[in-house]
Amino acid sequence: MRRHTIRLRLVTKLLLPACSLLAVNPAAFAEEPPGDDKTLKTRALEMGAKLLQGNAPPARMDIYLVGFHPMKDHPDQQMEAHHFCQQVNQDFAQCVLFDGNGADAKLNGIEYIISEKLFDSLPEDERAYWHPHNGEILSGQLVAPGIPGPAEHALMKDKMNSYGKTWHVWHTGAMGNAGDALPLGPPMLAWSFNRDGEATPGLVERRDEQMDIDTAEKRRERADLRSLAKPQSGVDALKAAFPDARPIPGVVDRDASAAPAASR
Repeated sequence: MRRHTIRLRLVTKLLLPACSLLAVNPAAFAEEPPGDDKTLKTRALEMGAKLLQGNAPPARMDIYLVGFHPMKDHPDQQMEAHHFCQQVNQDFAQCVLFDGNGADAKLNGIEYIISEKLFDSLPEDERAYWHPHNGEILSGQLVAPGIPGPAEHALMKDKMNSYGKTWHVWHTGAMGNAGDALPLGPPMLAWSFNRDGEATPGLVERRDEQMDIDTAEKRRERADLRSLAKPQSGVDALKAAFPDARPIPGVVDRDASAAPAASR
């Protein structure tokens, strides 16, 4: 298991040169945080810290993913999420989230990713915080930009049946909606898209155009992963909010799959 994790981390790290990525700042609508320009003293302290202090924790965030998050309690509030992740072990990863991948991107959340095995070990009430990933993967919406197709396919295969717990702490703007100049209010629990038609029209398309990604093609390329998909908890969590959304082949809610046929 450990050898597999190390190999996957090396593949993504070696094949993901930062210069190969198209810079994205989806939150161009957001105001800049209020505050004065940095003083010369602050800049000097920054330079000294950069030379003398280590950055071991962020330096290990060597897997880059881009997907989309609706807020669970406010599913009409949706955003593009740039994940910079560390695979701690085969069953657990931790990510910091930004609204883009450029130098001006704003840190707006965190996500933890666990395997199905760890999810099944959670208490029932805790599971309500964890969103399923099969819909994101099989739809082609979740991508790992900058690495060759076979490496990305292996990464997505590795994440099948996994779950994420995501908190967004700053609404920096999306899809023409102005964001907040500062992180305001309580953290918001984010969810995943599990049906076609849940994403706001233009949200995925805008990402694809900016990053030269073809979500439809990735969906076709991942069709072979459907055989690995198991019913997941939380697939139907946003069903009432999007009554016209259509099922994604292979993406099934655990409760729905367990219900007697007569009651469906």
